[in-house]
Amino acid sequence: MIDRDVSDFIEQNATWFPVVSVVGPRQSGKSTLVKALFPDYAYVNLEDEADFNLAAASASDFIKERSDRMIIDEAQRLPALFDAVQVASDSRGSTGQYVLSGSQNFLIAKGISQSLAGRVGTIPLLPLSYKEAHRSDSQISPDSFMLSGGYPRVHAASIPGSVFYRNYVDTYVQRDIAGYVEARNLSTFRKLLQLCAQCAGSLVNISRLAADAGIARPTVESWMSLLESSYIVFRLQPYFANLRKRLTKTPKLYFYDTGLLCYLLGIQSSEQLRDSPFRGAIFENLIVEETMKRHINAGREPRLFFYRDDRKVEVDLVDSTDSQNIELVEVKSTMSFQASYLKNLGVVGESLGVPEKNRFVVMRSDASTSVGAAKVWSAHDWLLR
Repeated sequence: MIDRDVSDFIEQNATWFPVVSVVGPRQSGKSTLVKALFPDYAYVNLEDEADFNLAAASASDFIKERSDRMIIDEAQRLPALFDAVQVASDSRGSTGQYVLSGSQNFLIAKGISQSLAGRVGTIPLLPLSYKEAHRSDSQISPDSFMLSGGYPRVHAASIPGSVFYRNYVDTYVQRDIAGYVEARNLSTFRKLLQLCAQCAGSLVNISRLAADAGIARPTVESWMSLLESSYIVFRLQPYFANLRKRLTKTPKLYFYDTGLLCYLLGIQSSEQLRDSPFRGAIFENLIVEETMKRHINAGREPRLFFYRDDRKVEVDLVDSTDSQNIELVEVKSTMSFQASYLKNLGVVGESLGVPEKNRFVVMRSDASTSVGAAKVWSAHDWLLR
């Protein structure tokens, strides 16, 4: 098993809340991790028909008659179970009673909001970070990680990305999405997923996506919500100095995993990635997604944005997770530094009051260096922060 950086925060939540919910994309390692972190807990998987039938007969009795320390996997399959967990956990009043996990995050979130609000510590488990994967295999490089992505099975079983991600998308569509999208529209949903891949790192244009997919704008918005709630994509909002003044209103689109992104773009080899016109966008996606993982795995709520004003002055990443120590990051997929990379960092840094020591360029270079007071990071060093 590959050690996960978020483990300490999950265990800490179990000392704060009666129920802990570990969410995240399908096959991110949720079941493996919670069983390893809570080895003394009883384990129930509602994908097992015998367990499901027992629980469905009487969710209340199922909970009452079993251990007060229990992992319930695929909990979303039985909504009545959330009420039973709420009653049982309230009656005991202790922390760390139940650990819930599952693949359909939108259903788990619904169950929590209806029955367990205020009683649950919810922690996302995303695919492996570069730091986690590199700790397991020191031969991994940022370029190879861009292509392979971070899903644990890819690394544990050395499955070719083209094989893993084809099966991943099939399973995701058939098991997680089919209940929310009519069968006749599933192929169109797949098309939208591929169109999203072509827009990674760009401003989200819902009208354009709707036209290209041949569906209505409200349908795109609905399906995008499904993609976001199942941790496939996320929207990076534009930075604003205050709530009344946005510099631009349109968010940018990113994927939680570059391996899946590469698969959707038809990139299957390092040579194809090297020559792809999407390489810059994929590298930018990597830096943004990994910065997000770093904060989430440390138990922090990421506050990540991009900056773009009406003069088209843009900085790829504004990290205000620590509001007293905002960082500006310009991402370049080249290996050689150019002084022009610092131009927008200077303009935006002066405008936002970000000191030079917090203005960074991240590149595919071999080593990190400093240019004046600004630091130029190699991707490897940045991803191991």
